[in-house]
Amino acid sequence: MASMYSMPSTTPGYSFPSTHPMTASGPRQHAGFYPYTDNGGSTLGISGKDFTIMAGDTRSTSGYNINTRYEPKLFKIGGDGPKNEGATIVLSVVGFAADGHALKERLDTVAKMYKYQHGKPISVAACAQRLSHILYDKRFFPFYVHAILGGLDENGVGALYSYDPVGSYEREQCRAAGAASSLIMPFLDNQVNFKNQYIPGSGEGHALQQRMPEPLPRHEVEEIVQDAFTSAVERHIEVGDGLQMFVITSNGIEEIYKDLKKD
Repeated sequence: MASMYSMPSTTPGYSFPSTHPMTASGPRQHAGFYPYTDNGGSTLGISGKDFTIMAGDTRSTSGYNINTRYEPKLFKIGGDGPKNEGATIVLSVVGFAADGHALKERLDTVAKMYKYQHGKPISVAACAQRLSHILYDKRFFPFYVHAILGGLDENGVGALYSYDPVGSYEREQCRAAGAASSLIMPFLDNQVNFKNQYIPGSGEGHALQQRMPEPLPRHEVEEIVQDAFTSAVERHIEVGDGLQMFVITSNGIEEIYKDLKKD
């Protein structure tokens, strides 16, 4: 009878032993904010003895969807007016298209202000350093793009600069960026930088002499660029539709357009 009138228990009546004390749950993340997206496509640049060629496809994607079949990834920097007449520098951007356009607008404004203030066009080396500063200033919320800058240096030699998203950059002879860069860059290393190419008859085995890199003529570079993108569209769904090329010489910038696969 005594057990019938005992005080009720203050602990939960679990059917299993409780080994952990009851505590309030910690902070929980219900939803994340991610402002970036990758709009696909690829770009590349190759510098020559007296020219630089910049190229990019024109497909813009979101996942498996094609947003548009003509979205340029190459932009003239500097010059005069909204059409950049007389410009001698080209910027290519691939990755998040909105960030690419924003970066292009900022660098183009800097180049035009430089010409207004100093009475002469900005050099490609100065423009390359300024682009590095723009990217580094946004390092805590970076532009989600891979940028390549091309032009001619003070000696009229082709100059090509590649960047990471936070502004680190270097001058190179060739560089590929974007969705198909892992397909295109090994091809450029072999055909432009002469990696794994040896001088015939120079020896056997380890005695073979490496072929030293040298500037290629313009017609060979144009063929390499077209072959690179023709191969890439066969293996990558985010690359295709059209090939846009800017050839930078002492006479200005020449634009060339060629069709690529559209499926």
